[in-house]
This record gives sequence, structure tokens and C-alpha cells, in this order.
Amino acid sequence: MAYFFDMAVSSRFRGMKILNLLALCVLIFSLANIVPMAEARIRRYKWEVKYEYKSPDCFRKVVITINGRTPGPTIQARQNDTVIVELKNSLLTENVAIHWHGIRQIGTPWADGTEGVTQCPILPGETFTYKFVVDRPGTYLYHAHYGMQREAGLYGSIRVSLPEGESEPYAYDYDRSIILNDWFHRSAFEQAAGLSSIPFQWVGEPQSLLIQGKGRFNCSSLNSPSLNVGTICNETNPECSPYVITVIPGKTYRLRISSLTALSALSFQIEGHNMTVVEADGHNVEPFVVQNLFIYSGETYSVLIKADQNPTRNYWATTNIVSRNATFTTPPGLAILNYYPNHPKRSPPTTPPSGPLWNDVGSRLNQSLAIKARKGFIVPPPQSADRMIVMLNTQNNVSGNVRWSVNKVTYTLPHIPYLIALKENITSAFDQTPPPDGYDFKNYDIFGVAENKSATIGSGVYRLNFNSTVDIILQNANSMSNKTSETHPWHLHGHDFWVLGYGEGKFDIYNDPKKYNLVNPIMKNTVPVHRYGWTALRFRADNPGAWAFHCHIESHFYMGMGVVFAEGIERLGELPSSIKGCVHRK
Repeated sequence: MAYFFDMAVSSRFRGMKILNLLALCVLIFSLANIVPMAEARIRRYKWEVKYEYKSPDCFRKVVITINGRTPGPTIQARQNDTVIVELKNSLLTENVAIHWHGIRQIGTPWADGTEGVTQCPILPGETFTYKFVVDRPGTYLYHAHYGMQREAGLYGSIRVSLPEGESEPYAYDYDRSIILNDWFHRSAFEQAAGLSSIPFQWVGEPQSLLIQGKGRFNCSSLNSPSLNVGTICNETNPECSPYVITVIPGKTYRLRISSLTALSALSFQIEGHNMTVVEADGHNVEPFVVQNLFIYSGETYSVLIKADQNPTRNYWATTNIVSRNATFTTPPGLAILNYYPNHPKRSPPTTPPSGPLWNDVGSRLNQSLAIKARKGFIVPPPQSADRMIVMLNTQNNVSGNVRWSVNKVTYTLPHIPYLIALKENITSAFDQTPPPDGYDFKNYDIFGVAENKSATIGSGVYRLNFNSTVDIILQNANSMSNKTSETHPWHLHGHDFWVLGYGEGKFDIYNDPKKYNLVNPIMKNTVPVHRYGWTALRFRADNPGAWAFHCHIESHFYMGMGVVFAEGIERLGELPSSIKGCVHRK
């Protein structure tokens, strides 16, 4: 009897084990369907920002570094990863803030890093933590967003890859990030003082062009007898040896080309090699081939090159200023495309390619028009807008100071950041009168110097209805100098926009919208408005926060060329106390 009882119990337990095993299998299967195979990760960075002497173009000057480097460390992550940057400000006498250029900050508007708009500045000696999600793959940037610090060397790359197991719609073997920049020998403080002075003192053209933080200034041009040239400029310094891009013959390379110039529009070219444009500002482009890539401050592109030329030699990669006549003031930036196993310091046997003419507006406009969304990756734009804002870009005189303006309002940052003031209803923080939605379209002559050059200083915001569709028309015009119209690259924080069209001359609000590309427009976060022309953009106001929209030329933004959009503020929860330091101090 005991035997049969034991057998029955044993059989029952075996049955329970089988049932438990089956239940476990079901649970594992269910979790496999709920939890993605490639889980998002947390990417942590610990940075110290400080002053150091560096010689990026052989001329020794004080720059701002991150962990001793300029450009700073590249942030590498995968889509949907969380990035945490612990930033210590060791500048001692200067505040700081860092903007994550192209990262939309969905749900984290306080992490945008725009001093005066989304946060108080980080004071000397303080440590501040930025935390945000990189929600889209692509090529992005980070840089200072306080005063004119960006041009002092405080910048770097953000490279966001697809989740593991996914691939781009184009094939390549290796991936490289390259930042193009212009470089001034005068400090940002000296330049800002000149821009704010009466009489006005312009910053002038840059002394050098840098490719991934390296350039070459002609030290022999420093002929002042009061200078000990050897101590401040040394062309044998390894810090200014040409940047080298090493390639293996037969392989295809993705070059992520970005621009963070303070002033200059650039072209980039590689001797003997075509470039196929495949990405712009994080969005896939219908591929097209160029020999010269035109790029404006704040833009990012990915191009594919194949190492299919004579492998027994090296080749020049060059960058030149376009849109401004710097032919006799700023030499081209030079780098070396090194075919392995040639020595990386072996100079190419040829003269560097000269690049396009600086005033060839047609070629630059044609490239802008060629950029379309790739088939299979088109995000259809709304077919109409709820609101149109036409922004006339002009140079003006305000109480003797030269300023840049939008619809004759020149922008100034408030002491209490907009995000905090809007959320906490501090109405005294900024002008409550919104900026104008347009200008005197019928009577304003964009081709001549305005008779009335005056403008007003303002700090009002454009309040956008949440989830509404907004059209922005950027209208270029003559500056206060006769027959001069400058190219302006405009960058929008917190959003991507559809680029609906470009045109020459004055935008016709009745007829030009009929020409919009509503089929396959590219989405971007930075776009140029060409000289005496217009650019039409469309975006959804669907990201709660306060967002800057401004010219990405450092001196132009410093001189007032920007606006702020506010949307969905009431949808935000409590703001982090870490961004409110200046409010508490007041």
C-alpha cells in the first residue's frame, strides 16, 4: 500500500514539475515578445570643462577643452539609449551651458542646454548633470550655448547608431566623424567687445579653417617686431599636423561631415573622389553625388566614399570658405586621405584642389534643392498649416549699436530662463507682447539698404498652439552695406522641420506656397536662407517646452538674430530644481 502511495505521490510531483516547466517556458516566450532583444543602455560621461593653451592651427592661444581635448570626446550611443553627462565647470571665471544639437529632448526640455531659454548657466566650480534620450539614429553635435564660447573650442560630435541587428539602407565598411570649423586668434571676449562697441568693430574673417580640430596658420605672416613668434606660433607643433583619414583600398567609408563654424559657410572636397550624400541632420536622403559638399554652420551630412583610386599615393581633403570673399585672408583647410599602407604623413604629390568659387550662389542653391527624403523613409508633411510666420532677416541700428533683427525686433535673453518663467508664470521676466508674424511685404525693398535702419530690442516669445502646424518663411534681404546679403543658417531646437522650398527674391505669400514640395521634402534641424532669397519650413508644435530658433552664426546670434517658441508648457510637470539656480539667487 505504501509502495502505491509513494508511486502516486512521485507521479504527482513529476506532473507538477512538468507543469511548472511548461509555465516557465510560456513566461519566457511571453517576455521575449514584450522585451526587445536589443535593450536600450545608459551611456555615462564625466567631463571637466577648463581653459588650456592649445595650438590647433599652430598659433598658441587659450581655448576651452573637455577633459583636455578640443574637439571634445565623441558621444557614441544607439537609438533610444539614455545619455548622462556629468559636467564640471572649471573655467573659474566664466559660466557655461552645453546644447545637444539635433537631439529633440522629447520629455526633457530642461536638458536642451540653452542658457537663458531652458536653464540657468552652470557657475564656475559647479557640477551639472544632463540626462536625455537619443531617440533617433543619425549624426548630431554638441557645443557651448553661453555667450560666444562655441568658437573657443567647446564642441564635439554625437554619433547615434541603429539598434543592434538593424542596418542602414546603404552599405559601408567603416564610419568616421569629421567636424569642420573656422578659427579666430582673437578671443571670444575680444570679439564680443567689438560687436557691442560704438563704433562697431566687426570680427573679420577667420585666420584658419580646421578639419577635426587641426589647421595650419602661416607663422611667417606674424612679422611684428614686438612678438616672439617662435613662442606663440610653431608650424612643427604636432597639434597642428594635418588631420589624417586612413582608408583601406577597395573599402567604402561613411564620413559624417559636420560644421560648427562661427561665421563661415564652407565647401568640402576630397581630391579625385566623388561623395554620395546619404544623410542630412539625422534623416536619410535620396542619394546624390557631389564633388563639393556645401555645408553651413550647424548642419550635418553623411557621405559615402569608396577608396578606389591609385593606392600608391595619398590625396588631399580640403575645405574652403564660400558665400564670403575670404580668398586673400583665410587659406583652405587641409587634411590627408591616407591610402594604407602609405605613410600617413606623406604629402600628396599634387596641389590641393581649389574648391568652388566663393560667390557661386547657383551651385549652393542647387544642392539645397537636391536634398530630398529617401524613398521608403519619407515622413509626409501636413498638407496645410495653421499659422504662417514670415521672418525678415535684417541688419539694423539700435541706439548706435549694430544688431541683427527679425521683423525689426532684435532679440535679447532674459535673466530668468523662458522655460522657468513660462512654467511658473513669472510674467515680469520677459516682454509679454509677442513678436510680429510678418513685415511690410508690399513695400519693403529686400534688394536695397533700408531707409529706416532702426529696430527695437525685445524678449517676447511666439506662443504656439500645441500640436498645431506652423510655417516659417525665412526672408533674406540687404544688410546695411549696399549690395550685401549674407547667407544665414537657421537652427531650430526641440524639433525637426520639413524643408518645403527655396526661392530667389521676395517670397510671394499668395503664389510661392503653390510651389512647395509636399511629396518628399527632407526633414532637418538646420537650414540656410541664401542671399536675397527665401526658405520655407513647416513643423508641428508637438514638443512641450520653450525652444530657441536662431541664426547659427555665432556673432549674428550674439547680435540678436533669434526668436523663441513656446508650446504645451501646461503639459510639463515640475521642473528640475537643478536648472533654477539663477532664479533662487535672484
